[in-house]
This record gives sequence, structure tokens and C-alpha cells, in this order.
Amino acid sequence: MPSLSDHIAQRGRSIDFAAIGANLPNPDTILRARGGRIETYRELLFDAHVGGCVRRRKSAVKALQWGLDKGQAPSRIAKAVEAMLDDLDLERLIDEAMDAVLYGYQPMEVIWLKAGSLLVPAQVLGKPPEWFHFDSDNQLRFKTRANPFHGEEIPRRKVLLPRQSATYQNPYGFADLSMVFWPTVFKKGSVKFWLTFAEKFGSAFSVGKLPRGATPAERAALLDSLEALIQDGVATIPDDGSIELVEMAGKGASAELYERLVMYCRSEVSIALTGTNQTTEASSNKASATAGLEVANDLRDGDAEIVSAAINQLIRWVVELNWGAATAPTFSFWDQTAKDQLQAERDEKNYKSGARFTNAYWERAYGYEAGDLAQPAVDAAVDTPKAPKIAAPDEPAPAFAAAAIPVAIPLPPPDAALADQLSTITQPLMDTLIASVSQMVDTASDLSSLQNALLNAFGDLDSAELTRLMAAGFALAELKGMAAVLDESTS
Repeated sequence: MPSLSDHIAQRGRSIDFAAIGANLPNPDTILRARGGRIETYRELLFDAHVGGCVRRRKSAVKALQWGLDKGQAPSRIAKAVEAMLDDLDLERLIDEAMDAVLYGYQPMEVIWLKAGSLLVPAQVLGKPPEWFHFDSDNQLRFKTRANPFHGEEIPRRKVLLPRQSATYQNPYGFADLSMVFWPTVFKKGSVKFWLTFAEKFGSAFSVGKLPRGATPAERAALLDSLEALIQDGVATIPDDGSIELVEMAGKGASAELYERLVMYCRSEVSIALTGTNQTTEASSNKASATAGLEVANDLRDGDAEIVSAAINQLIRWVVELNWGAATAPTFSFWDQTAKDQLQAERDEKNYKSGARFTNAYWERAYGYEAGDLAQPAVDAAVDTPKAPKIAAPDEPAPAFAAAAIPVAIPLPPPDAALADQLSTITQPLMDTLIASVSQMVDTASDLSSLQNALLNAFGDLDSAELTRLMAAGFALAELKGMAAVLDESTS
């Protein structure tokens, strides 16, 4: 009875007779029909449209930012790994690792070098995938001249193997070029027939006429003259013959069929390699272009994961060879523009919610240097208002006009009423504002002057707070006027 740790479903015990033997054939149906020649896919790259889409896809990954995340790794290990990556040609490494997307897998041989006390990779070279195959245990082997069928076992830490969608059933991975093989073949055939059609029907037919009794030699001579007419525009014919130019009707619709087939094939290639056909479809709009861009970004992120996985494997090998079981730093790609936009939107929402950030945060989060940012201004909505401007005390006291108030109406003591009302209305403000407003009321000549004085002193306040303060000032002025009238009436 096998245990839970045993591998039960194996090729050697299965009914998959295709897997019988020392090597596992590539299950790609297109390559299988052509003898497993990956050169079949490599030839597709010479097509202008396929090659352009491949360059666009590789350039999208190269345009990303990349770097090391130290994580839990010791600082000395992180610095050594960073120096190792600086010595490598990462641009070429990324470009060659991206070939795994095209062919399904891309073996990359590592050439190790002793640098001081460390063993580091001097080169990482992409090798032709057709030189390698997998055995029945899904192990990569190198097909040599001495052993072309079984191949040779590859030493550990010698070959990186970036792959796309590799599985146990298909360790070779999925080749994106397999999706564009038939569209490219049909497109080339369509263009060939389209050129033949254009050559045949692009110009008018020339029809020569001779008498019924003309000899074959005379007819052959006229035919040569007609061919010269097509090429040179001039011809020589017998005086009893004639030439007529005939236009073919309806050839425009026939030519459109070839064009539609070519554009369809181009569209299929674009969808397979870039996830969108916006550059080949005339009916595209802003919504479809936005959706296509999102799909293209998803493909870019998937390609970046394949490359970063291979580089992280190389980093783990370096750490294992030099420091044993130490924690290794992590290599990754990221879109700096999208990252900054997402963080800016988050910071904006937090600011509107009441959060306030320091210059140290801006320098750390957005890469500003010390001295780039000025000191943040005081936020009048949440901080203490500026000290009010106090008018000169020697100005005459205001004389506000007020309606006559019957003496019989009892009035509260002016000082108590003013203090209670001003304290209630201006509760969120500082206590010193009460004395300042009272002094402005005493020094203002009329309500307009009082309004201007309040605006000059408290213009930095929130509009709602400023409205409440002005109402308090006007109420204080009115009560003082009423108190003055009452004093005159009782005297």
C-alpha cells in the first residue's frame, strides 16, 4: 500500500504510450507536425506584424522599474546581490528570458566566476530551446552529438529555465507563437494572391483583333505587341489589325475580399500577442481602447512575473553557494507611474478625511530630497487662527442709531447680556477674541467699518466661523447701542 508521500500517478505506470521512452516529446501540435522544429516559430519573427508585436511586448516589460527588496535578508547579502546584478547585462537577460513567452521555455546557461571570496554569475546566456528536451521525469536534458536521443543530465545551478504555463503534462510550456502560426501563413497566402490579382486586374485588358485568315505567326507577333503595350505603353500591329482596351467590371469587390482576409489575420495576431486589436480595427473607440490597454497591462505583468521568477532563482543560487541557508532578497518589477497615482489618490482621500502629512513622509513616499519642500502652511480650518488686528484705542466710540425703545420694557444688564451672547456664539474661538471683537465695536464708526475690520482681522477663518463671528460682532454693536439709548432715556 503506497503512502501519502509516494508519487503514484507516473508516466511509467500510466496508459500514455506517447510518453514511453527516455525523452518526452513536445506536445505542441504544430511543432509535432513539423518534426519538432522550433525554427518554425523563429521564422515567424521575420513577419513585420509579428515582429512588431513581439518588440512591443518585450518593451513593455523593459519599461518597468525593477530593483531588490531587502526584506529579512542581511544587509551585507543584499548589497552583494545588488552589486552582482549591476555587473550583469540585465537588459539582455530580460530580453532573452522573455523568449520563454514565445517558445514556451527558454533555457539560460549560467557561467559562474570566482570574484574575491564569492562565487557569482559572470554571464547568463540564452541557449536555443531546440538543443534541450525533457525526460519522463520532467527533467531538462541537453541533446549532444554523442547522445542526441537521451541527452545528458544538466548539473544543478547551471541552467535557468523560465517557462510560461508549464504543467506536469506539458513541461515545455505554452508558446504564444503557436497561436499566430496559421494566421500568419494565411496572411502571407492572401497577400500573394492579392498581388497576383492586382497585377492581373489592376489595369485594363488589351484585346487585339486580326482578320480570320491570319497565320499563327501573325497572331504570335500581335501577342508580343500586346505584352509590349502593357509594359511600355506602345506597340506595333499590322495595318489591318486593331487593339481594344477592356475594363473589368466588379473587380473592386473582389479585391476587398483579399484585404478583409489580410486584416482579419493581422487582427488575430494582435489579439494573440498583445491582447488587443485596436491598431488593426477601424471600429475601435475610447472604451474598447481602454479595455484593450488593461488587457495589455495584464499580459505585461504576467511576462514580468516569468522574468522575475528566473532572476530570483539565480539570486537564491548565489545565496546558497556563498551563505548557505541565509534569507535571500527579492527581485521584482513595478509600474512607478501607476504606483504613484494610486498612492496619490489614497493620500488625497486621507487628507480630505483630516490627515496631515509631514515633509518627511513626502520625501520617503515620493522621493523628494531634503530642501525640496517648503514648510507646510497653517491650515486655518483646523489650526489656531491668527491674532486679530487691534484698532487704535484713541478713535471715537461708535454712535449707532437704534429704534426708540420704551422705557417700560425691562432690559437685562448690558454687560451680562453681551458676555453671554458673545460667549455662546464664539465658543469654538479663543477667549481673547471676545475682547478683540469688543474693542473693534468700540472703535468702529458704523456697521460697514465694523464689517471691514472683522474681515481684515479674521479673513483666514472658515466661512462658517467667520459668519458666526460677524453676527456676534453686529449683535454686540446693537446691544451697546441699545444700552446707550437706555442710559440717555433714564438720565
